[in-house]
Amino acid sequence: MGRRVSMPAADDLFRTTVDGTEQSVPAGKGRKNGAVRVVPDAPEATDTTEASGGSGSAKGKKPSGRIRHDEKITVYVTAAELMELEQTRLHLRGEHGLVVDRGRLVREAIGLVLADFEAQGEDSALVRRLRE
Repeated sequence: MGRRVSMPAADDLFRTTVDGTEQSVPAGKGRKNGAVRVVPDAPEATDTTEASGGSGSAKGKKPSGRIRHDEKITVYVTAAELMELEQTRLHLRGEHGLVVDRGRLVREAIGLVLADFEAQGEDSALVRRLRE
């Protein structure tokens, strides 16, 4: 006779989203303050580019955050790069209480690099690194 596997209910699989507000999630063992902060789905309305002296064309350009994405790219990384990315994600969660997935972390990093390139051009970190 075959064994039946119990499946989780739909409520267990699908979570409700929060409209740009912070939500507390129970923390695991060893957490400093007992909870972590879930990073909101939508980026905040403040413009950090303007405050940091960026160019006007980069103003208002923000990473997409946690939304449904229609486009996809595949990026191959080394095992060491993947480990570093995962350690950064875990560090953000453990030390800063920010719960983000690897995709969100990569989108944020891309946004930072592209904003720097748009603002600095020839002097950007991207151009310097690609010339090495």
